[in-house]
Amino acid sequence: MDWNAWHDRYDATDSWMARRLLTVQGRIRIALDHAPAGPLRVVSLCAGDGRDLLHVLRDHPRRRDVRARLVELDPRNTAAAAETARLAGLDQVEVVTGDASLIDQYRDMIPADLVLICGVFGNITDSDIEHTVSACNQLCGTGGTVIWTRHRAAPDRVPAICDWFGEHGFEQQWLSEPDAGYGVGVHRFTGTPEPLHTGTRLFEFVGYDVLRRGGTPSSEDR
Repeated sequence: MDWNAWHDRYDATDSWMARRLLTVQGRIRIALDHAPAGPLRVVSLCAGDGRDLLHVLRDHPRRRDVRARLVELDPRNTAAAAETARLAGLDQVEVVTGDASLIDQYRDMIPADLVLICGVFGNITDSDIEHTVSACNQLCGTGGTVIWTRHRAAPDRVPAICDWFGEHGFEQQWLSEPDAGYGVGVHRFTGTPEPLHTGTRLFEFVGYDVLRRGGTPSSEDR
């Protein structure tokens, strides 16, 4: 899978990807609107070219309050994200080319006020989804928000993901309708953040194409 070319699908305005992006951006905007006054920390896992967050921040009233770290493995995507941030004057946005599955990438940015896990859960195994959800109480501060996505194709894992968040101190704030053509969830952390378990790998990014054909990831798929 070419994860840079994959972003081209967002440009088809009638596509499910474009509709999902607008939904995620709307939920980011709401989360920022309702965040407490003062500095805000945002982390984005497998951030791609960052258009979900950056296109909101460039004209949001809280833009100067936000310090963000976007972690993405593909250098073409990070180059695009860094350029978008530069053109928008978002000096407090850091774009990191690296493995977003390593929890140490976020160690000086947590507990965060907003955690974005978009485009991840459809590309990893069920056990890794659960493992990542269970670690969100290390990433997110009390009262903070996690926004995540997952397709609704069979087997539909969205209900299980909501249950897993609930088991780890998160309260469901919003969930897209089952017939929307995509899944977007918003959960608020009501517990106390757990200490960071350094050295933890949250998931292995397999890719939905590999998962769909029931294969195992090769070095090229990773």
